[in-house]
Amino acid sequence: MAELSTARRKNLPAADFAIPDERRYPIPDRRHAANALARVAANGTPAEQAQVKAAVKKKYPDMPSFQQGS
Repeated sequence: MAELSTARRKNLPAADFAIPDERRYPIPDRRHAANALARVAANGTPAEQAQVKAAVKKKYPDMPSFQQGS
């Protein structure tokens, strides 16, 4: 995965976070989006999981995990 330095993370627009109000789960590219899904599945609440999944699906609708109706 591409390194996301602190400086670069601070400069990301809110749209590049799955939970923008808290600037959590950055999704600036597909690899980070896949990582956000994995991390929220392991550590997030059901509400956070739904929010991250929806944000990733909206930004990357053709990601393999969304092509089969999941």
